[in-house]
Amino acid sequence: MVCADPPGPRIGNGGSTLHALRCLEEQYGDQWTSFTVLLIHSGGYSQRLPNASALGKIFTALPLGDPMLQMLELKLAMYIDFPRHMKPGVLVTCSDDIELYSTGATETITFDKPGFTALAHPSDVAVGTTHGVFVLDPSSFSGKGGLEYGSCYRFLHKPDVETMQQSGAVCVRERCPQLSCPGSRGDAGTASECVYTDSVFYIDHGTAKQLLGFYKQMGTLCCEIDAYGDFLQALGPGATPDYTKNTSNVSRGGSGLVGVRQQLFSLLQGTPLNVIVLNNSQFYHIGTTQEYLFHFTAESKLRSELALQPVAFSIFPDTAKAAGQWSIIQSVLEPGCVIGPGSVLEYCRIGPEVSVGKGSIVSGCCINFSVDIPSNCFLSSVSVRVADGVEYVTMVFGVGDDLKRSVKSLSDLHSLQFFGASLPECLDRWSIEASDQLFSSEDTCLGLWTARIFPVCSTLSESVRMSLNMLSSVQHKSAFKLSGFQLLSVEEMLTYKDVQDMLKFRKQIYDEICLKTQKEKSDFRVNST
Repeated sequence: MVCADPPGPRIGNGGSTLHALRCLEEQYGDQWTSFTVLLIHSGGYSQRLPNASALGKIFTALPLGDPMLQMLELKLAMYIDFPRHMKPGVLVTCSDDIELYSTGATETITFDKPGFTALAHPSDVAVGTTHGVFVLDPSSFSGKGGLEYGSCYRFLHKPDVETMQQSGAVCVRERCPQLSCPGSRGDAGTASECVYTDSVFYIDHGTAKQLLGFYKQMGTLCCEIDAYGDFLQALGPGATPDYTKNTSNVSRGGSGLVGVRQQLFSLLQGTPLNVIVLNNSQFYHIGTTQEYLFHFTAESKLRSELALQPVAFSIFPDTAKAAGQWSIIQSVLEPGCVIGPGSVLEYCRIGPEVSVGKGSIVSGCCINFSVDIPSNCFLSSVSVRVADGVEYVTMVFGVGDDLKRSVKSLSDLHSLQFFGASLPECLDRWSIEASDQLFSSEDTCLGLWTARIFPVCSTLSESVRMSLNMLSSVQHKSAFKLSGFQLLSVEEMLTYKDVQDMLKFRKQIYDEICLKTQKEKSDFRVNST
């Protein structure tokens, strides 16, 4: 099943979980109570990895396989053994993380206990500040062996180091394996202190039914609920309601968030939080541009463990030049193009006179003209249908630009950065007036995500050219007038996106690669005879 969030305010992945339970009941009636369900959150707006925004993080292309695999296939492969050891219930996971683990030949991951059951991974203490952290019951946990079943006294959501230490979450291990530190380039594995962080969790059917009853009683949610922070923090004997009033980690509080949290706490208080401790495991997150580039192109442990390929299901001629490590995924590159080290290209057609700098992400683009794409550039094209026909818009940013950041007034726009320049400076070079009409958001969220700065073009290659011209004007401090163009924000690109046309472009590339592969095999057979 595919369950879209209901229209109206954003409800977060917790609200989406509740809504999906309702969709299951509406579709299957009481029959759903006997199901083992894998519930994957497909990715939301993906503001930190916007090349996944239009089609969802769960369909992120991986530099692996022939034809190449997407995150969905990897998730199904990782969890293939779970259903046979799972009682009716729901396994909840995100679409931008990967869990790899090793257990003994006779050890089995089993989801059969009432309440919640979560996987726990040893991580560097610093990683705990951006993830959920388990305070384990020491009487149920030794820290030895590949797999242990224990209970959680309390769950902390993105705690600071002091809170982890005071709560007893920090464990001292005689020998920490390579700790799972997403994006870490250091020797985290030499530390003796670690915490156990969250990833996947299971809700048994009885508890899922309770949550569904709560959702029905609520009627309409008007705030964002976090499936991790707002469900798991209510669990375990050490849980307190203090977190319900803490909104420091919330991007948008919404109407009545504190009240909804308090009701959830009352509903779930006393529910057990069982933990499956995977001592020999790694948790990887690839939900940001920096993590994406690191794990796909650098000497990361994930790249080694999954045997990620530098060129996956692509036409990459010998005369195309690439320096260092890179990642080319389902793309067609013509002889003569140059790809810089540490860059990722997916679903692209790259002409012979194209040079891509280092550490860049290029997605869904057709570039058939001579151009030098700068280093650390993010470039992603989207098909849109604003009026009758299909048109194209290409977003361009620096890979480090913060698309989630917003300000409340025009006077604060100078704090927004576009490829190292302030947004007002960029607007001036593009002859765009800074006004309330510049932004597509109905509320006071003025940011790169809602800024109407990207021109709508009739062809894919022209949209790429226009956006690169915008970037060039900022880099070289020259004028490039955008007056006369219809301009969209990234937010509006997603509203008007034409998924079928984007898939059509990908299918054309797929077919071309298959034809070339078949021809090469045929030529090989002829030459062999």
